[in-house]
Amino acid sequence: MKIILISPTWKKKVGVKRRYRDKLFNFPPHSLLAVAALTPKDIEVKLIDERMEKIDFNEKSDLVGITVMTASSPRAYEIADEFRKRDIPVVLGGIHVTALPQEAAQHADAIVIGEAEGLWEKLIEDFTKRGKKGLSKFYQNHQKPDPSIIPFPRRDLLKGKGYLLSRFLQISRGCPFNCSFCSVSKFFGKKYRFRPVEKVIEEIKGMAGKSLATRFFGFLDDNIVGNVSYAKQLFKALIPCNILWAGQSSINIAQDEELLDLASRSGCKGLFIGFESICEESLKEINKHQNKIKFYKNAIKKIHQFGISIEGAFIFGFDHDDKNIFQKTIKFIEKVKLDAIQFAILTPLPETRLYEKLEKEGRIIDKNWANYDLAHAVFQPKLMTPQELKKGFDFAYKKIYRFPSILKRSTGLIRGRRWKYFVPLLTLNLAYRRMFKKRGKDNSFAGGSYG
Repeated sequence: MKIILISPTWKKKVGVKRRYRDKLFNFPPHSLLAVAALTPKDIEVKLIDERMEKIDFNEKSDLVGITVMTASSPRAYEIADEFRKRDIPVVLGGIHVTALPQEAAQHADAIVIGEAEGLWEKLIEDFTKRGKKGLSKFYQNHQKPDPSIIPFPRRDLLKGKGYLLSRFLQISRGCPFNCSFCSVSKFFGKKYRFRPVEKVIEEIKGMAGKSLATRFFGFLDDNIVGNVSYAKQLFKALIPCNILWAGQSSINIAQDEELLDLASRSGCKGLFIGFESICEESLKEINKHQNKIKFYKNAIKKIHQFGISIEGAFIFGFDHDDKNIFQKTIKFIEKVKLDAIQFAILTPLPETRLYEKLEKEGRIIDKNWANYDLAHAVFQPKLMTPQELKKGFDFAYKKIYRFPSILKRSTGLIRGRRWKYFVPLLTLNLAYRRMFKKRGKDNSFAGGSYG
């Protein structure tokens, strides 16, 4: 038996604009590697990441599995329909499918709702016994999987695919904060579930080598310090491993100096932190009470002093955002000298509280899921037009990755002796700059409230 697992990219109409971004940030589809690990060893598994390779719809296969995010769902449905035309059964799973199973079911023979552990094994058993007729339409767990029994991902499937970085792992699932715009709690639940530290260390030791490339790891968890006690235990265990790593964290890591010290000593060189907004009312609006704006500046300085760089994330389009928010955010970022930045347009992903609110208010103006990529205005903001929100977003990206801004922010590398990482951080900034650089002369952002 042969199974093809597919991570889809974008429909052709929007694919050209996003292709370069995918090449810059082409991280492996970790969820499919985890699904592959759940598959019996006597079954052949092939992984296709459409960002890296084309799909041959005529390739022989007994079953196709596709992971679905909201923005890629139109393309995922196209792929599913093509295989089903050839009488090859298709299974769909992932965050978007979990949010909208009835929609996805129109394009699949079986739907996996929620996490795959415990469901994929049953699905394969059903298929092995009776083929397509043996598949149930929906597979869903009533309890969240125990992370201690999750197998190591099938990273052998990544060989020859050309990923710049491939050593990523996940140590926890779930998030108790339940921010209104976030779909994590819906998919993984509102409680943290952790893998045993000894299992995490075993996985790392199995991948780490002597070269720099084999010593760099990425943690995919939404907040690696969500449970401080567990994080300290993990960081202590990582110290002897002699690795370098980056992960995602809340700004609250700066409130515990011992935690910061252990993170630094364990090899932490970078953190992705969701600041979300520099407006207190906006943070209250999305239920992100754990972020305290008055704490931002000192927190950033402290994290830098421990030799850890920060990529900050900010969202535009909250009900309290007017056209001045873009310039104000840029000014703040340059003042605190964040090392890299990601901006996003507030996006009402299906089944989130934000979606329910905006739908009830009649403010969602675009239900083409392909535009739900955090870079399109798909709803009516309160204090500006959708066009002004999109223009402000584009303006902010171009402004923050102009050379004067990059150099101004780079002066912060003297903190924590981080000047040693000037080249990789400059490379990252230049990659973002190339991504959003406007071809030719552009006057669309000149004057007005955009600065």
